[in-house]
Amino acid sequence: MISTSLSPLSFGSLHLPAPLLLSPLAGYTNLPFRLVIREVGGVGLCTTDLVNARSLLEKNKKALKLIESSPADTPLAVQLFGSVPEEMRDAAQYLESLGVASVDINMGCPVRKVCQVGGGSAMMTELDRTAALVAGMVNAVRIPITCKMRLGWDDDNLTAPDLARALEDAGATAIMVHGRTRQQGFDGSVNLAGIRRVVEAVRHIPVIGNGDITSPEAARIMLESTGCAGVSIGRGAFYNPWIFAHTLHYLQTGELLPDPAFSERIRVMNRHLELMIQVFGESLGCTMFRKVGPWYAKRFGPASFFNKGIVRIATRADYDALVASYIEWRAQFLDEAGQLLPKFAPRPHELNFRDEKAPEADVPAVARREAIPVPAGPNELW
Repeated sequence: MISTSLSPLSFGSLHLPAPLLLSPLAGYTNLPFRLVIREVGGVGLCTTDLVNARSLLEKNKKALKLIESSPADTPLAVQLFGSVPEEMRDAAQYLESLGVASVDINMGCPVRKVCQVGGGSAMMTELDRTAALVAGMVNAVRIPITCKMRLGWDDDNLTAPDLARALEDAGATAIMVHGRTRQQGFDGSVNLAGIRRVVEAVRHIPVIGNGDITSPEAARIMLESTGCAGVSIGRGAFYNPWIFAHTLHYLQTGELLPDPAFSERIRVMNRHLELMIQVFGESLGCTMFRKVGPWYAKRFGPASFFNKGIVRIATRADYDALVASYIEWRAQFLDEAGQLLPKFAPRPHELNFRDEKAPEADVPAVARREAIPVPAGPNELW
């Protein structure tokens, strides 16, 4: 049953109006995107790209750019990765001095270059050492320390429940768990039963579920099936920046809002580029937007014209000319009312969950798919 009085989410000293979080997505969840998400509405907490603790302490320019913020970008969590306790502790203290609301420790990144230095998913294989690292950070700061993890290294090492309990004992104030193993990467389906075991393992702290939440219905299913206190959305927010506002409305009222109109998608995309130029400058901002624009276009309907052009923009004028030409080109796929003809409309987002406790007849056919296509960018960079 859908709750009509959705509870806010609190952990440590942080009190969020909505239990909906933006997950870190390396190369994407920078300041412009976070501001777009906040302007659209519904999000409770945004998190930065993952940042190397040592690089942050060395005041590396790229690391400092990753944590760049603004007065409108609050509350903000910064996600750290690293395996040296002293560096992680000192980085947390530095972030606290900057006014960051919370520090999240990455224990879920499956990429080899992160795991090789003992960070990311590698931390899930050494429970005592990881718990000691977390305790050192907790004792050094007053802001909440949270942990993002996967279900385990592989299907034979599903350590998340034991690790979650150990991290709670070490002082972590919340656990974010992605419903796949490190071995899976972003392939296969999200294991709801695995997330539920983490919820059952902790005593008091909230567990936030994550993985393939691409629609309000998916968020509801994860909340109801696992008992988690909130959900954290990553790739689903890039498919649909409105997902937080629409999910919050759906969980509060049971009403699914209509998809944003094409004109609204263009407006928000324009705003995103405007913020990219403000933060990164016109040249770099437009270059970076070449990989952002196609995400918006996934819900435009026919978009080959746009996608071929967006990868060549170098200035705001290039972009404006492309959008104007694309709108003219797209008109051939519209009916007399200006709506996409049904055969050209984007397909609805599909569920990609599995839950071993749910009877097969109760699980939608789309939820029994073996895999979901994964965007290349975040998987390569995260």
